[in-house]
Amino acid sequence: MKPSITTSLQGKRGLIIGIANDASIAAGCARAFVAAGAELAATYLNDKARPYVSAVTEPLGCKLLLPCDVRIPGQLEAAFDRIRTEWGQLDFLLHAIAFAPADDLHGRVVDCSAAGFAMAMDVSCHSFLSMARLAEPLMKAGGCLLTVTFYGSERVVAHYNLMGPVKAALESAVRYTAAELGPKGIRAHAISPGPIRTRAASGIERFDELLDATAATAPEHHLVDIDDVGALAAFLVSDGARHITGTIIPVDGGQHLVA
Repeated sequence: MKPSITTSLQGKRGLIIGIANDASIAAGCARAFVAAGAELAATYLNDKARPYVSAVTEPLGCKLLLPCDVRIPGQLEAAFDRIRTEWGQLDFLLHAIAFAPADDLHGRVVDCSAAGFAMAMDVSCHSFLSMARLAEPLMKAGGCLLTVTFYGSERVVAHYNLMGPVKAALESAVRYTAAELGPKGIRAHAISPGPIRTRAASGIERFDELLDATAATAPEHHLVDIDDVGALAAFLVSDGARHITGTIIPVDGGQHLVA
């Protein structure tokens, strides 16, 4: 039985970028944010993706659903312009997007192409910095920026390949963002879940083996799910975490402890 949400986000407004469907990590976070009292805006990648995203956001009362493909110039800026026009402020942001071309993701890191590496870094890492820059003027009373990482950033995980270096860069970006925006009361964190069966994870070869290995070796011998991630995310954007920033926080049943 899942613990009830006790964190209060009453009066807070947040933007979620990265809902793919109802099984995605961003969807679990969205549900936790709303359960805690927040008002949400969200984005969808393209017209094909929109029905899957709206199936998550409509039951949550999300009135702002905006197109956003960070690879298309101007779309990210347009989404933030709508937030500025409709709300005039933003209290928190969840960045939950990542991408690498399949050929580069499935091959050796040393063989990845310059173009594939650049694309993976741009979508998965630099977009977080762009969102932080755009969110900064909207977080007039402070706020919180969240992103999602994985322990493959610190240790070599079979078949995680190119995303390992990319997530390591993302985690460093979080630390620098926290330091630079801290004087304005803007905090930044990366949540590091254990392996979860999501659409994004389906691109990793032999992912089922990783799930089985995690369940067998994690101290709790239990896989986490999107609701576990959502509960942590809701706390981090709450006032109860107002003096916590710049962290990479695992929610993985203790998997990060295991050599």
